[in-house]
Amino acid sequence: MTDWDWTRVVFDHVKVNVRDAEESKRFYRTVLGALEIPPLWESERGAQFANLVVVAAEQPTRPLHIGFVARTREEVDAFHRAGIEAGYRDNGPPGVREQYSSPEAGLYYAAFLLDPDGHNIEAVHRGEYAS
Repeated sequence: MTDWDWTRVVFDHVKVNVRDAEESKRFYRTVLGALEIPPLWESERGAQFANLVVVAAEQPTRPLHIGFVARTREEVDAFHRAGIEAGYRDNGPPGVREQYSSPEAGLYYAAFLLDPDGHNIEAVHRGEYAS
């Protein structure tokens, strides 16, 4: 297995077409605020949150999975709590995901929510793996 530097940035941005820009902006402001990821710009058509761009479109992007880096387990918990308290759908509560954990990738602690278009949005913290 190849060693990987998890701090390396591998994409510039991801653009997601959404049905309702206002509803999607509210979702991402809520849950990404818990990760201290603010909107860089917002307009009536959409917004950009760091490397994620959400834009209203006639044909929304098919459901996809986006994982955001959380700096701590507490941020993962806050991300999930913020989404649930705002009425968004749970897609997996905070916890260790053994199937994604390994000595090379670290201990995988994550939580999942569904955005207004059904996209699986995740916050993940990779911690020290103890075998």
